[in-house]
Amino acid sequence: MKLWVGLGNPGAKYAGNRHNIGFMALDRIAADHGFSPWRKAHHGLVSDGRLGAEKVALLKPETFMNLSGQSVQAALAFWKLPLADMTVFHDELDLAPGKMRLKQGGGHAGHNGLRSIHGHLGEAYARVRLGIGHPGHKDAVAAYVLHDFAKADQDWLEDLLRGLSDGAEALAMGDAQKFMNAVSLRTAPPRSSTRSDAAPKSRAEPAPNPATSPMADDTRTPMQKLLDRFR
Repeated sequence: MKLWVGLGNPGAKYAGNRHNIGFMALDRIAADHGFSPWRKAHHGLVSDGRLGAEKVALLKPETFMNLSGQSVQAALAFWKLPLADMTVFHDELDLAPGKMRLKQGGGHAGHNGLRSIHGHLGEAYARVRLGIGHPGHKDAVAAYVLHDFAKADQDWLEDLLRGLSDGAEALAMGDAQKFMNAVSLRTAPPRSSTRSDAAPKSRAEPAPNPATSPMADDTRTPMQKLLDRFR
């Protein structure tokens, strides 16, 4: 069994925030793969189902971002899972919008949700880092992440969420490359070749100029021309 955690803040007020992209990812996976209805458990909302041969539980902590570790710790203890069986989906300021990277272990880079999980459980878990871009200055970060995605973001956001859902089974089965490929096919599909495979058209020959044509000086009568053909 695997535990996938999406980070965000609970309630309609925060539902469309950039900080809630982790919640959005789990919502899409649950909806697309026929997971159970969300239910309250472990200081959060839980849904479960199967991805291929693997059973997966999805958790959206309702403790608010800064206390995410409390909910995650309760869920891991309930299912008696090691930290290595957990993957956290979270927003990432240091990635361009729509980019995705996998990471195993490491620091929290100032992310309050990850910081809380580290404080409760340590850092030896996998992360799916979901790029939202950076506002340009650290003083603007709080307002930026707690603001809804702009209309201009909707296309790449939809592509990213679809890619995560497409690759969910591969991620559950431990095939990181196949998972990343599935996301990439949605977010950066291969471009069709602009080079034509057809043979180049031959350059059109210029139309003969009647004034310079050899026939222009032909003064034979039609009967003479006919007789000349049989000579």
